[in-house]
Amino acid sequence: MKKNLKNLCFIIIINLIIPIHAQAHPHSWISLKTKIEGKGNQISGFTMSWTFDSITSAYMLDGEDLSAENKLKTLTKIKKSVMENINLEHYFTYFYDGKIPIKYAFSNQGTLTQHGSKLTLDFYIPLSKPKAISNRPFKLAIFEPSYYVDMSWDSKSDIELSPELSQFCTFELIPPTPTPEQVTYAMSLGVDEDPDDALGQLFTQTVIINCLK
Repeated sequence: MKKNLKNLCFIIIINLIIPIHAQAHPHSWISLKTKIEGKGNQISGFTMSWTFDSITSAYMLDGEDLSAENKLKTLTKIKKSVMENINLEHYFTYFYDGKIPIKYAFSNQGTLTQHGSKLTLDFYIPLSKPKAISNRPFKLAIFEPSYYVDMSWDSKSDIELSPELSQFCTFELIPPTPTPEQVTYAMSLGVDEDPDDALGQLFTQTVIINCLK
């Protein structure tokens, strides 16, 4: 096991299997869909759908019992392991009221399903307590700190506000702006090198949510 890796099962699986001479970050990709949940003028949490790329999905299923009678049990077992680990990492989801970080409650709700060659994890992240909207912008970002895994929305349409919140709020999706030097550095890192936990934030998108009370 390579040292200092994040305690996340799909990262560990990839790191064990991808040849150590493989170069360039990222090594795995997750396509995100996010619904910002809320009632009245309060944000309550996020409904998430994370779809793993085909190679990552294959590694997650490698050696598992996928027979018709046991597939659901196998997917439930993998889901439980993934959820336990992303709980330890704050769901890789960072939410701010202005500059103030907002905490989450523990959640193990979720399902893991297979669609063709890809696995999709659907789950809910509740805020520790509902957050009333204000004139300050909210900021949402989802990233794996070392950029070993690229986590991104394919388009703005992959993000939505609950019907009630959409009466008060709008949002914009801001792309990352790494410098050429930072891109070159990321591409120079091999899979067997110690992670740089300052890297992921440089390559993450940001959702800015603006609301009117």
